[in-house]
Amino acid sequence: MVGPGPRWALAAPSTLTPVPRPGIAFSAVKNKPPYAIESVDNALRLAQLLLLDGTLSVTEAARHLAVSPSTAHRLLAMLVYRDFAEQGRDRLYRPGSALRSSGAAQAPLALLRRVGQPHLERLVDHTGESANLVVLAGDEIRFVATVECTQVLRVGDRSGKALPALLTSAGKAMVALLGTERASSMLAGLDERDRNRTRRELAAARRNGYAINNQQTETGLTALGVALRAPHGQVLAGISLAMPTARFARDKVTGYVRELAACAAAIEKDVAEHASTTHVYRSAAG
Repeated sequence: MVGPGPRWALAAPSTLTPVPRPGIAFSAVKNKPPYAIESVDNALRLAQLLLLDGTLSVTEAARHLAVSPSTAHRLLAMLVYRDFAEQGRDRLYRPGSALRSSGAAQAPLALLRRVGQPHLERLVDHTGESANLVVLAGDEIRFVATVECTQVLRVGDRSGKALPALLTSAGKAMVALLGTERASSMLAGLDERDRNRTRRELAAARRNGYAINNQQTETGLTALGVALRAPHGQVLAGISLAMPTARFARDKVTGYVRELAACAAAIEKDVAEHASTTHVYRSAAG
């Protein structure tokens, strides 16, 4: 594992040149289909919640979807039927085999969401931009929680969505701290030009303590991200600030990174306090 070094050293980004990525596959925002089937959408939202929170009751499902408990129960029953959920003796629903085999991150996501939420809210209050908490899941990052800012033009909620780790700010910040073998395997699928560019970005993230995504996942979106470590030093998660590129300015980077660092340190502290009384992180994967 690469040592943390001067963790929050502030430095101007070496480049903010956008890397064009053609096609909808590289868009961070998807439009809702014009003929959306609400029941299907609700079932998929429940599957996302199960993946993120770990457990879900009928009452909680109904509240999240703004539907009646009977409707929520029917949706959960279908998820159980198709192995996307399981119901325990405590009557709570948990991810079924179809979700457990999807390569989700090892970190306890429900704890991360609970611990991280108030700190993300504080980060948004201090910066005026939307904030995200993410985890690594294979070669992707998965958004665990989003707190939207209140500005009319803003980056929206991405909870449950996934994007290529090497294109995102928090993803690059996390990969920069992984062992050489893991990072190299993630770079192997890139062509030579992208591989060399990404290596430079990872080196800068390791040196500076943060990474930038300037329109690499979506035209008009810029984000700054940092990594979080678990109590035993392994990479735990990442947080990012995402904003319209039109509102991003180089002279704000230092302030944004300082706020991100404070938020990351606060989440790490809360996770460490929890880990001191439990064993949840002692076998977590780096």
